Amino acid sequence: MNTFWSVTVAVVTIANILACLWLLVWTSKKQPGEVADGAEKEHVWDEDLRELNNPLPRWWLHMFILTIVFGLGYLVAFPGLGNYPGLLDWTQEKQHDERLEAVKERREAFYAAFEGKSIAALANDPAARRFGGELFSIQCAGCHGVDARGAVGFPDLADDVWLWGGAPETIRASIARGRQAAMPQFYATLPQDVVPDLITFVREWDDARLTQARAERARQTFQRTCAACHGAEGHGNPALGAPDLRNGEWLYGGDPDAVRHTILFGRNGNMPAFGDALGATDIDLLAAYVYGLGEAQ
Repeated sequence: MNTFWSVTVAVVTIANILACLWLLVWTSKKQPGEVADGAEKEHVWDEDLRELNNPLPRWWLHMFILTIVFGLGYLVAFPGLGNYPGLLDWTQEKQHDERLEAVKERREAFYAAFEGKSIAALANDPAARRFGGELFSIQCAGCHGVDARGAVGFPDLADDVWLWGGAPETIRASIARGRQAAMPQFYATLPQDVVPDLITFVREWDDARLTQARAERARQTFQRTCAACHGAEGHGNPALGAPDLRNGEWLYGGDPDAVRHTILFGRNGNMPAFGDALGATDIDLLAAYVYGLGEAQ
């Protein structure tokens, strides 16, 4: 604020306060020709409604004056008159910085108990687990559920099945760097007559409903199309996030229609990275909580 507007604001503010004080004092005095206190005035409404000359109680008037005095004192101590900083030199920025510094100090003291510990050790620390659970509720529950049981397209983190591996540092990497999984679509490359058999094959593997010839054809199709990611025996590849197809766990559903959609049209899973949003210790605590869920199975 430049000097002109600073002076203008200060003058207008003080003038208004003094005008209020003058108005209170002026109205508290008896005016010429005014009737005595408590006497009837000449005004009459609706033939019988009469006004009495009852001034404000003195204590009420004194309260108004005290508020004006308080206001003037406040403007002397704190900023409010243009660029005048006030005798206490208080500012919102300074108060914000002081409170933020106090929060940082408490935060550092809180995290000091967890820093330097391994994720496995944190997973056995009740305080670390409790705070990791709070972080999970804020950052992860929206996709994986408050109980970490997941949903269609979002892995169950409370079992012992891991798409990318369940080692402590692997879980930490998933949280910090995120994961991007892609199941390609094979709609244009697979013969349509083999798709039903391939679906049955990957769902059951040794299903007696397939004749030996159909089962062999489905196996060969699997070897050409799927084994590069899921392995020759369908046990998956954590390095690629390719799921194990033989453990009965299906991320997008294991019924024939869901498997058909997955094979023909592909799937794309994205785990966002939290490395920039959370501190290193926060990620360790979150990883410890998730790791502890799997270890409990």
